[in-house]
Amino acid sequence: MDTHTLEKIEFERVRQILAEHANCALGRAMISRVKPVLREELVRQWLRQIEEMIEANAIIGPPPFGGVRDVREIVRSAVPPHLPEPAEFATVAETLEATHRIVRWGAKLSPAAGELREVCDKIGDFQAVADVIHRVIDGGGEVRDDASAKLRAIRTEIANARINIGHVFDRILRDRHLTRWLRYANATFHEDRLVLPLAAEHRGRVPGIVHRSSDSGATLFVEPAEAVELNNRIITLKNDEQTEISRLLWNLTHQLHLNSAEILKTLDALAVLDLIAAKARFARAYDLHIPQISDDGSLRLRQARHLLLAQMQKQAADQGEKREVIPIDIRLGEDFDVLIITGPNTGGKTVVLKTVALACTMAQSGLPIPAAEGSRFPIYHDILVDIGDEQSLQQSLSTFSSHMSRVMTMIKHARPGTLMLIDELGAGTDPEEGAALGRAIVTELLKRKCPALVTTHLGVLKSLAYTEARAENACVDFDAETLRPTYHLLIGEPGNSNAINIASRLGLPPHVVKAARAFLADSHQQLTRAIAGTLQSRRQAELARQQSEAARVEAEKQQAAAESARRELEEQQARFDRWVAMISSLQPGHRVLVRRFDREGTIVRMLLHKQMAVVSVGAMEMEVPVKELLPLTDDHS
Repeated sequence: MDTHTLEKIEFERVRQILAEHANCALGRAMISRVKPVLREELVRQWLRQIEEMIEANAIIGPPPFGGVRDVREIVRSAVPPHLPEPAEFATVAETLEATHRIVRWGAKLSPAAGELREVCDKIGDFQAVADVIHRVIDGGGEVRDDASAKLRAIRTEIANARINIGHVFDRILRDRHLTRWLRYANATFHEDRLVLPLAAEHRGRVPGIVHRSSDSGATLFVEPAEAVELNNRIITLKNDEQTEISRLLWNLTHQLHLNSAEILKTLDALAVLDLIAAKARFARAYDLHIPQISDDGSLRLRQARHLLLAQMQKQAADQGEKREVIPIDIRLGEDFDVLIITGPNTGGKTVVLKTVALACTMAQSGLPIPAAEGSRFPIYHDILVDIGDEQSLQQSLSTFSSHMSRVMTMIKHARPGTLMLIDELGAGTDPEEGAALGRAIVTELLKRKCPALVTTHLGVLKSLAYTEARAENACVDFDAETLRPTYHLLIGEPGNSNAINIASRLGLPPHVVKAARAFLADSHQQLTRAIAGTLQSRRQAELARQQSEAARVEAEKQQAAAESARRELEEQQARFDRWVAMISSLQPGHRVLVRRFDREGTIVRMLLHKQMAVVSVGAMEMEVPVKELLPLTDDHS
């Protein structure tokens, strides 16, 4: 899709808001690549995934992503002789354990959640690898003392040697005859060797090896002679410790490398699952809905809001403030292809364009949209916009020149299936010439059957809707009493600038107002009267259309509810059949999962007359309803 459009409608802000709902870096990385696509089946798949996740959240809860980290770089680099750090292994183990929990979550998905099950089927269970790592690395990212018998012995000897050398230094530091030569009465370390801070003027007072001096030269760091052998022993043991740790890490690296391909596939699948989960949480946070995809190229948005305005509304509500966002209903491609939105400046026309452009782009990116149920959109080949001031200082173009340059580029790509959104068509030049250009451009779009939304404050363009069958007028409603736009979009009604009315309300002398009205061209007055004469019938037709649409949406809801009830009955029957089959097949000795406690156990005996089973879980035996058991053996998988 046109990158200029994505920038102008601030699609990157949508990605940022969506990323706030991701569970981990894996999902956030996926979100950074979210963009509109042209493949209808792919968009349908993405939207089905969101629907299934919303339903799964309601039934079994969201996927448990706690502990999941993006460890792909660690896994990729785990190729001997490169050895990941112990802390990196701990992070990998934590992620693999979390993956194990997500695998169990996926096993609870309804058979109807086909898209989610397909994603979860790509997630491997690497609990065994995590266990191997945990036998070597503790939760804090340190190599365990008991990682091997050799390491335990080495560390025990290091601890004893440190105790012995500690005794030596304690004895020295208790000797007042010696401590008076020290800069301060504490031992310190130099390259893992304990040394004493001897004042330089007392060189030789403490027998031993001078390792270095301070920057000023005033202090010498001396290793007492009686500590040299113990320090040497500790250094040797530390080298032995590092050698053993390297051996252990090499083994872990080899184990990780053997599983790296499958682990990377699992991490990619987790990224997809987190993206879907983020979309579902995003939808809930902003009251978004899943749109339908139209087959006839028509667009219909019901109660649509601009997402960034919805975000501001939500932020205000979180702070206890009220901020109203007026939703709009808009359609295109049914009974008209070009919608000409007229009315005064600052009346909300530009917001309408951005709302439509952003909603369509979100939908085509597989995202829920800020519009009510029953909204639908086509898969557009492209969405091209000319919104706001496109003036380029480098090219020294005027606002009008820049505006027309962009419009000309758009016209070159105008065709069916390419949505055009042009703001203030014909503005920035002489009104008559601007109107003529605007009329010619709209006529060209109609000729090419290119769907378009066009805003203008030039009243002459309103007449196109009365001469062109596939053009229609709309306006953003204006309250003449408060002199403010209401932001309600009225399709079928042309807007007026209301300049004279506003001036009158603001106190312009009546005789000046009267003169202004007289100066209006006769042709304009005739056009206004002609338009006014059609508005009543248009309003009646629009009311009838809205009632018909409401009835259609209600019928679709009832049909969807009936279909959902039918599927639920089928699933209940299937679950009942599986349960009956399970009861008849369960036998003492079978391994089962006790769902209520999420613990595994073994059946001791069956109490079929009570529909219960006695299950051994650890050191306990308990009676458990059969319906709470899930077989774990291969025969009952």
